[in-house]
Amino acid sequence: MSEQPSRITIAEFERIVEESLPMAAAWKMQTIAIHHGRATLRLGFDAGFIRPGGTINGPIQMGLADVAIFAALLGAIGPVPGAVTSNLSINFLRRPKPSPLIAEARMLKVGRKLAVGEVELFSEGDPDMLAHVVATYAIPA
Repeated sequence: MSEQPSRITIAEFERIVEESLPMAAAWKMQTIAIHHGRATLRLGFDAGFIRPGGTINGPIQMGLADVAIFAALLGAIGPVPGAVTSNLSINFLRRPKPSPLIAEARMLKVGRKLAVGEVELFSEGDPDMLAHVVATYAIPA
């Protein structure tokens, strides 16, 4: 069985991010890959992401995960910038190293009005998962 092609290119996705997600654009997230229902993003390290205790703060991790699921969703449905997060749950599993973060997202179910996806977060070069995220997106008519 062959995989369906992505319904959006990296360039199209990055244009949507630039226009509609200024926070993600300011953080300089890199889109490594977008496939049909899957995406990989990288967030370079910034000392401003560190919280007391020397770890990358939770909102940074959540933001990266949210944008990664958005990329995976648009890979499945095409450029629908009006799709928005309706729920996001994160389990922090270990402290991230002060290094770039990698988000690997995949859609679990894409319906007409709702889509559910998950993301695994990693410190770049480390195979141990930092956080597991499940999110639901509302898809406009």
